[in-house]
Amino acid sequence: VQLQASGGGLVQAGGSLRLSCAASGSIFTINVMGWYRQAPGKQRELVADITSGGTTYYADSVKGRFTISRDNAKNTVYLQMNSLKPEDTAVYYCNAEIIFVRSREYWGQGTQVTVSS
Repeated sequence: VQLQASGGGLVQAGGSLRLSCAASGSIFTINVMGWYRQAPGKQRELVADITSGGTTYYADSVKGRFTISRDNAKNTVYLQMNSLKPEDTAVYYCNAEIIFVRSREYWGQGTQVTVSS
């Protein structure tokens, strides 16, 4: 199983970016899919996640600005990031709990998001 993330980049404060992460390989079903981020010198933190049924969670720091969604048919999760702030600068990682024979957690390779002031 692989998670391929894309969509990062450099944007000015107040701008928007959309991240995508597609899972491929031996997949029976995917439970939770989510996005984490890690800024330099900080611990990795959960930004948002979404269950297969569409229930979402957002960190307080991104509520009202970020929207997570998924396309179950495409095994893909998205993160629409609006009103970006310099403090959103980090490497963003997608994460998924994937079931084939058993449940296992997978990580994508990370995509850099840089927000300039």
